[in-house]
Amino acid sequence: MRLQDRLRPARSPLTGLLVRRLLLLPVLVAGVTLVMFALAQSTPFDPVLATLGERALTMDGPTLEAMRDRAADSGAVQQWASWWGNALQGDLGASSSQRSPVVTVIAQRLPWTLGLMSAALVLAVLGGLVVGGVAGTRPGSWADRMVGGGLLALQAAPPFWLGLVAVWVFAVWLGWLPTGGATSPGSGTVQPLDVLHHAVLPVLVLALSQLPWFGLVVRDATRDALAGVPVRAAWARGIPTSRLLRQHAVRPALLPLVTVLGVRVPELITGAVLVETVFSWPGVASATVDSALRLDFPLLAALTVLTTVLVVLGNLAADIAYRVVDPRVGRHDG
Repeated sequence: MRLQDRLRPARSPLTGLLVRRLLLLPVLVAGVTLVMFALAQSTPFDPVLATLGERALTMDGPTLEAMRDRAADSGAVQQWASWWGNALQGDLGASSSQRSPVVTVIAQRLPWTLGLMSAALVLAVLGGLVVGGVAGTRPGSWADRMVGGGLLALQAAPPFWLGLVAVWVFAVWLGWLPTGGATSPGSGTVQPLDVLHHAVLPVLVLALSQLPWFGLVVRDATRDALAGVPVRAAWARGIPTSRLLRQHAVRPALLPLVTVLGVRVPELITGAVLVETVFSWPGVASATVDSALRLDFPLLAALTVLTTVLVVLGNLAADIAYRVVDPRVGRHDG
C-alpha cells in the first residue's frame, strides 16, 4: 500500500452512502418536477383557471386571455425554472382548494400524515415479526396454514375496502369507534385522548394493509433458516431451542424484512392516501386527492416534491438499517 493511501483518512461505507444519496436527492426532485410540468402543459385543462382557482371569477375576460397567451408562450422548462425560483425563496404559491398558502397547508397537515404512517408502520413490522415467526417456526402446522391463508387474503384486499369494512363493523354496527375525522365534532381544541380514539381505525387499517408483506417474508426466511445445515447441526449439539431460534431463525429473517421495509415506503404513502380519504383524516395524503380533483396545481406540485423526498429518505433509512443489521453489506462500496 502506498504511503499516501495510508495517510488518507478512511471514509466509512455508511458515510459514503449518505453523501451519495443526499447529492442525488436534488437531482431526482428536479427531474420529477420537470416531468410534472411537462405533463401538466400537455393536459387539456386551462392552466390559468387551475392556478387562480376561484380568484379567476373576479377578473375580466381580457385579463384572463392575456394570462392564457402568456402561459402558452412560456414552455414547461421556463415554468419549471420560475416555480423553483419562487420555491427556493419560500414561496410555493397559494392553494385554491384549501384557500391558504401552500406552506401553511403542508405545515398543518404533514404531522397528521407522519403520525399515521409511523404508527401503522411500527404495528405492521411488529405484527409481521410475530405472525411470521410463529408460522415459520411451525412449518406445516395449523398455525402456519391459518397465518399463510390470512396474510394472502389481506394482501389481496385493497386498503379502501378494508377501511369501509372497518367503518361498517366497528363504527356503524358496534358503535365502538368514530367513523372518521381526527377530533370530535364541536371540539374547539385538540385533545390527545380524543385524537387517539379517532386514530385507532385509520392506523389499524393502514397497518393491516402492510402486514402481509412483512409477515410472509419473515415466515419464509425463518422456514429457510431452520431447514439449513447450521440449524440441524445446532439441534444435534443440543443447543436450547430458544437460543437456536433467536440466533439462527429470527436474526436471518431481519435482512429480508429490512429490504421489504424500504420497498414498501411508496406503497405506504399510497395506502395513506386511500385511508385518509376513507376516514377524512386531515393529512397531506387526503389533500393530494383534493388538489388533483380541483386542479390545484400549486399544492399538487409541492406535495409531489414532498412525496419524492419522503420516498428517497425512506429508502435511505432502509439501506442504513440493512448495513446496521449486516455490516458485511456495502463494505466494498467505498
